[in-house]
Amino acid sequence: MSVLTLARKVLLLFAVPVVLVAAWWFATAHSTNFFWPPLHDILATFGDTWFHGRFTSDVLPSVVRLLVGYFVALILGVGLGVAIGSLRWLRALLEPVLEFFRAIPSPVLVPILMLFAGIGDGMKILVIASGCVWPILLNTVEGVRGLDEVLTDTARCYRMRPHSRLIHLVLRGASPQIAAGARQALSIGIILMVISEMFAANSGVGFTIVQFQRSFSIPQMWTGIILLGLIGNVLSIVFQIVESRALSWYTGLRRSQRES
Repeated sequence: MSVLTLARKVLLLFAVPVVLVAAWWFATAHSTNFFWPPLHDILATFGDTWFHGRFTSDVLPSVVRLLVGYFVALILGVGLGVAIGSLRWLRALLEPVLEFFRAIPSPVLVPILMLFAGIGDGMKILVIASGCVWPILLNTVEGVRGLDEVLTDTARCYRMRPHSRLIHLVLRGASPQIAAGARQALSIGIILMVISEMFAANSGVGFTIVQFQRSFSIPQMWTGIILLGLIGNVLSIVFQIVESRALSWYTGLRRSQRES
């Protein structure tokens, strides 16, 4: 990769965030609105708000709950999606039920899950998993259903073992759509992490933001919103790195098809 190409990618990556931050900075530079403080006042309180005790008591627990709920949804979504996509009778049996539960917004389930799981970490993880599982499940089903029939027949003719067929044909063939569903689920998980922490919680980023809002600590409240954006950005970058490595064969195939 040439220096010019690398510089162009870096410029494209940071151009819009830099413009938005600059616009926010100058738009609020002389603001006297209590609810819309200057950006430099918000940034001045960021470190003291989150890195002096709250990082371990609020930020880390939130991220751990998010990751646990996300990976639970990933395992359930891929496992059920492979089974439903592979078996027509199971798909016909479960499709009406799946459509019913998929239409229920996950935040509505928070009071119900509180009755069964209490108000601890288990409830928050269940809320995150219940919302993240649907894009993973549905994309996995469509990915398995869309497998090349020639490859499926070839695997059957060569009598591939079930676990080899599952790993090398089904999961690998459906992995682009599984990755698309997992990417959608990650953004949903961050939203549900915040919502679950706003109900009967005593720690977490969402809980702390609500506490700042109720005590009219407006600059601190804005720092929480910025922190959520940073968490989402970091997780998105990590996901892109893992995705690029896992789907290197797919991106290479697409690149060769475009060049031919």
